[in-house]
Amino acid sequence: MSIKKFLTSKTFFIQLAIALGIVIILVFALLKFLDYKTNHGEEIPVPDLSKMQVAIADEKLKELGLELLLLDTVDFKKEMPPFSIVEQSPKAGTTVKDGRKIYVKLNSGGFTDITLPDFYEKTYRQISANLKSLGLKEGKITYKKNMAKDVVLGLTHNGKTLKVGDKIKKNSVVDFILGDGKEVFDASDIILESEASQIPDEFKNDGE
Repeated sequence: MSIKKFLTSKTFFIQLAIALGIVIILVFALLKFLDYKTNHGEEIPVPDLSKMQVAIADEKLKELGLELLLLDTVDFKKEMPPFSIVEQSPKAGTTVKDGRKIYVKLNSGGFTDITLPDFYEKTYRQISANLKSLGLKEGKITYKKNMAKDVVLGLTHNGKTLKVGDKIKKNSVVDFILGDGKEVFDASDIILESEASQIPDEFKNDGE
Protein backbone atom coordinates (compact mmCIF):
# COMPACT_ATOMS: atom_id res chain seq x y z
CA MET A 1 0.00 0.00 0.00
CA SER A 2 1.33 3.41 -0.97
CA ILE A 3 1.79 6.17 1.64
CA LYS A 4 -0.93 8.24 -0.04
CA LYS A 5 -3.46 5.43 0.24
CA PHE A 6 -2.39 4.69 3.83
CA LEU A 7 -2.83 8.33 4.89
CA THR A 8 -6.35 8.30 3.53
CA SER A 9 -7.25 4.86 4.81
CA LYS A 10 -9.54 4.04 7.68
CA THR A 11 -6.70 2.27 9.53
CA PHE A 12 -4.63 5.46 9.60
CA PHE A 13 -7.42 7.51 11.12
CA ILE A 14 -8.08 4.84 13.73
CA GLN A 15 -4.41 4.79 14.75
CA LEU A 16 -4.28 8.59 14.74
CA ALA A 17 -7.30 8.75 17.02
CA ILE A 18 -5.69 6.22 19.37
CA ALA A 19 -2.44 8.21 19.44
CA LEU A 20 -4.30 11.46 20.16
CA GLY A 21 -6.24 9.74 22.93
CA ILE A 22 -3.01 8.49 24.52
CA VAL A 23 -1.49 12.00 24.34
CA ILE A 24 -4.60 13.54 25.92
CA ILE A 25 -4.55 10.97 28.71
CA LEU A 26 -0.83 11.55 29.37
CA VAL A 27 -1.27 15.33 29.43
CA PHE A 28 -4.23 15.03 31.80
CA ALA A 29 -2.29 12.67 34.08
CA LEU A 30 0.71 15.05 34.09
CA LEU A 31 -1.48 18.02 35.00
CA LYS A 32 -3.09 16.06 37.84
CA PHE A 33 0.33 15.04 39.10
CA LEU A 34 1.58 18.64 39.08
CA ASP A 35 -1.60 19.76 40.72
CA TYR A 36 -1.06 17.20 43.49
CA LYS A 37 2.60 18.17 44.01
CA THR A 38 1.92 21.89 44.19
CA ASN A 39 -1.52 21.70 45.84
CA HIS A 40 -2.79 24.01 43.14
CA GLY A 41 -5.79 25.93 44.47
CA GLU A 42 -5.43 24.38 47.93
CA GLU A 43 -4.12 26.38 50.90
CA ILE A 44 -3.61 25.36 54.53
CA PRO A 45 -4.50 27.69 57.43
CA VAL A 46 -1.55 28.06 59.81
CA PRO A 47 -2.51 26.96 63.36
CA ASP A 48 -1.85 29.03 66.47
CA LEU A 49 1.35 27.67 68.04
CA SER A 50 1.44 30.15 70.92
CA LYS A 51 2.53 28.63 74.29
CA MET A 52 3.19 25.23 72.65
CA GLN A 53 6.35 23.25 73.27
CA VAL A 54 8.46 22.68 70.15
CA ALA A 55 7.89 18.91 69.96
CA ILE A 56 4.10 19.29 70.11
CA ALA A 57 4.06 22.13 67.56
CA ASP A 58 6.35 20.21 65.20
CA GLU A 59 4.06 17.16 65.28
CA LYS A 60 0.98 19.31 64.67
CA LEU A 61 2.57 21.02 61.66
CA LYS A 62 3.73 17.74 60.16
CA GLU A 63 0.16 16.44 60.25
CA LEU A 64 -0.82 19.45 58.12
CA GLY A 65 2.10 19.03 55.72
CA LEU A 66 3.99 22.02 57.12
CA GLU A 67 7.53 22.29 58.52
CA LEU A 68 8.69 23.96 61.75
CA LEU A 69 11.94 25.91 61.79
CA LEU A 70 13.34 27.28 65.08
CA LEU A 71 14.92 30.72 64.73
CA ASP A 72 15.94 31.93 68.18
CA THR A 73 14.97 32.46 71.82
CA VAL A 74 13.71 35.77 73.22
CA ASP A 75 13.96 37.40 76.65
CA PHE A 76 11.92 35.55 79.24
CA LYS A 77 8.23 36.46 79.36
CA LYS A 78 6.75 35.43 82.70
CA GLU A 79 3.23 35.18 81.24
CA MET A 80 4.42 32.43 78.85
CA PRO A 81 5.61 28.91 79.80
CA PRO A 82 9.39 28.43 79.71
CA PHE A 83 10.72 27.24 76.33
CA SER A 84 7.30 27.64 74.72
CA ILE A 85 6.63 29.33 71.37
CA VAL A 86 6.08 33.08 71.71
CA GLU A 87 6.36 34.22 68.09
CA GLN A 88 5.59 32.61 64.74
CA SER A 89 5.76 33.59 61.08
CA PRO A 90 3.47 33.35 59.15
CA LYS A 91 0.98 34.27 61.84
CA ALA A 92 -1.87 32.03 62.93
CA GLY A 93 -4.76 32.00 60.46
CA THR A 94 -2.59 32.81 57.44
CA THR A 95 -3.15 30.39 54.55
CA VAL A 96 -0.05 28.78 53.00
CA LYS A 97 0.86 26.03 50.55
CA ASP A 98 1.80 22.52 51.56
CA GLY A 99 5.43 22.17 52.66
CA ARG A 100 5.72 25.81 53.81
CA LYS A 101 8.20 26.49 56.63
CA ILE A 102 6.78 28.05 59.80
CA TYR A 103 9.42 30.06 61.65
CA VAL A 104 9.14 30.25 65.45
CA LYS A 105 10.89 31.88 68.42
CA LEU A 106 10.96 30.39 71.91
CA ASN A 107 10.60 31.87 75.37
CA SER A 108 13.75 31.63 77.50
CA GLY A 109 13.83 29.27 80.46
CA GLY A 110 13.96 32.13 82.98
CA PHE A 111 15.21 35.62 83.67
CA THR A 112 18.90 36.20 83.05
CA ASP A 113 21.32 37.37 85.74
CA ILE A 114 22.21 41.06 86.00
CA THR A 115 25.49 42.20 87.56
CA LEU A 116 25.00 45.19 89.83
CA PRO A 117 27.12 48.19 88.83
CA ASP A 118 28.90 50.48 91.31
CA PHE A 119 26.20 52.48 93.07
CA TYR A 120 27.71 53.68 96.35
CA GLU A 121 27.38 57.43 96.94
CA LYS A 122 26.10 58.04 93.42
CA THR A 123 22.95 60.04 92.77
CA TYR A 124 19.57 58.35 92.93
CA ARG A 125 18.61 59.61 89.47
CA GLN A 126 21.76 58.20 87.91
CA ILE A 127 21.51 54.74 89.53
CA SER A 128 17.74 54.47 89.03
CA ALA A 129 18.10 55.07 85.30
CA ASN A 130 21.03 52.65 85.10
CA LEU A 131 19.17 49.82 86.86
CA LYS A 132 16.06 50.31 84.72
CA SER A 133 18.17 50.09 81.56
CA LEU A 134 19.50 46.74 82.84
CA GLY A 135 15.96 45.38 83.24
CA LEU A 136 15.49 45.85 87.00
CA LYS A 137 12.48 47.43 88.68
CA GLU A 138 12.50 50.19 91.27
CA GLY A 139 10.93 49.36 94.63
CA LYS A 140 10.43 51.43 97.76
CA ILE A 141 12.71 54.25 98.88
CA THR A 142 13.94 54.58 102.47
CA TYR A 143 15.75 57.69 103.70
CA LYS A 144 18.64 57.60 106.13
CA LYS A 145 20.28 60.47 107.97
CA ASN A 146 23.07 61.79 105.78
CA MET A 147 24.49 65.13 104.69
CA ALA A 148 23.99 64.43 100.97
CA LYS A 149 20.39 64.40 99.78
CA ASP A 150 19.31 61.58 97.45
CA VAL A 151 22.75 59.99 97.39
CA VAL A 152 22.56 56.18 97.21
CA LEU A 153 23.69 54.67 100.51
CA GLY A 154 22.57 51.13 99.75
CA LEU A 155 20.37 48.78 97.73
CA THR A 156 18.32 45.82 98.94
CA HIS A 157 16.32 43.00 97.36
CA ASN A 158 13.75 41.07 99.40
CA GLY A 159 15.38 42.44 102.54
CA LYS A 160 18.87 41.34 101.53
CA THR A 161 21.59 43.98 101.33
CA LEU A 162 23.18 44.08 97.89
CA LYS A 163 26.83 44.70 97.09
CA VAL A 164 28.54 45.94 93.95
CA GLY A 165 29.04 42.97 91.59
CA ASP A 166 26.21 40.87 93.07
CA LYS A 167 24.09 38.85 90.63
CA ILE A 168 20.37 39.51 90.58
CA LYS A 169 17.67 38.20 88.25
CA LYS A 170 16.38 40.51 85.54
CA ASN A 171 12.96 42.02 86.36
CA SER A 172 13.72 41.89 90.11
CA VAL A 173 12.56 44.71 92.38
CA VAL A 174 15.34 46.71 94.03
CA ASP A 175 14.76 48.97 97.04
CA PHE A 176 16.79 52.14 97.58
CA ILE A 177 18.35 53.59 100.75
CA LEU A 178 19.02 57.29 100.18
CA GLY A 179 20.49 60.14 102.15
CA ASP A 180 17.91 62.61 103.46
CA GLY A 181 20.21 65.66 103.38
CA LYS A 182 19.16 66.63 106.92
CA GLU A 183 22.36 65.83 108.79
CA VAL A 184 23.91 69.15 109.82
CA PHE A 185 27.67 69.56 109.85
CA ASP A 186 28.79 70.47 113.39
CA ALA A 187 31.78 72.80 113.23
CA SER A 188 32.13 73.00 117.05
CA ASP A 189 34.33 69.92 117.13
CA ILE A 190 36.80 71.54 114.75
CA ILE A 191 36.79 74.75 116.81
CA LEU A 192 37.51 72.83 120.00
CA GLU A 193 40.33 70.94 118.31
CA SER A 194 41.75 74.22 117.01
CA GLU A 195 41.65 75.79 120.49
CA ALA A 196 43.29 72.73 122.01
CA SER A 197 46.15 72.98 119.55
CA GLN A 198 46.94 76.46 120.88
CA ILE A 199 47.44 75.32 124.52
CA PRO A 200 51.15 75.34 125.49
CA ASP A 201 52.70 71.91 125.84
CA GLU A 202 53.58 72.41 129.54
CA PHE A 203 49.88 72.85 130.35
CA LYS A 204 48.95 69.75 128.33
CA ASN A 205 51.30 67.69 130.50
CA ASP A 206 49.99 68.98 133.80
CA GLY A 207 47.29 66.43 133.93
CA GLU A 208 49.71 63.55 133.40
